[in-house]
Amino acid sequence: MKSLTEKSFTMPLDENYEQKYLGRIHPDDTPESIKQKFQKQTPRSFKGHSISVSDVLVLNKEGVITSYYVEKEGFIVIAGFIRNGSSSALISFDTTDFHIEGKEGSWLAFDSIIIDGKEFFLMEHTTYGFDAAWVVLDEDGKLVVDNVYNGFDEAVQKEIQEYLNPVQIIAEPQKQENPPLENWQKSYENGEYLRSAEITEEQNYNMIDGRMNNLPSKPRKIGQRISVLDRLHLKQEEIAKRSGKPVTQMNMAEDMERRRK
Repeated sequence: MKSLTEKSFTMPLDENYEQKYLGRIHPDDTPESIKQKFQKQTPRSFKGHSISVSDVLVLNKEGVITSYYVEKEGFIVIAGFIRNGSSSALISFDTTDFHIEGKEGSWLAFDSIIIDGKEFFLMEHTTYGFDAAWVVLDEDGKLVVDNVYNGFDEAVQKEIQEYLNPVQIIAEPQKQENPPLENWQKSYENGEYLRSAEITEEQNYNMIDGRMNNLPSKPRKIGQRISVLDRLHLKQEEIAKRSGKPVTQMNMAEDMERRRK
């Protein structure tokens, strides 16, 4: 809360006031409820008279700062009471002949609001006045809200909040395609039993592909006997070539069973 130190003034200005009390407000507090609380009991740390005419209450609700001038009955919202602009700001409450890119004519600032520590200005066309829609600019003269008709209402404040806190669009990670598998890697996905059967016959891992590639041109002779298994595999391969189909996994499983016996 701030109290007036100079009695003669046209419009309340921050420079004519000094801060008397700084406290935390509740979400449902209003200027009237705060005034009533002070009338019933002032805080221990407060030094000064009770809230009276010509005092100013400055409320910060969820980052939105609003100044209220205390009258005998009720309150008046004061535009531009708290000045937040710096010397490098392009727009201030005193701006009267500003040209907005993409819009005709000149504009003047007649109201302002501070949200999340940033000041925004309600601009009016110097020629058409209230007959033209207002716009909201930031301190750098950037257009924040266009076609404003009801001042800093909830809809406009929401657009300003969205301007201050833009939604971050997170790109979905691209699905990486698995590299093509070698024949022997494909065979590993087919299961341990079939792979074991083929490993016993093939000479190299790069030939493990689910079918017997490394067959001898004729049955091998093991000791004094001709390999019955080789003859079976050659026969299966011959049948497969005639039918245009590979040796089935079932046949390979049968080979494995025979080897176990």
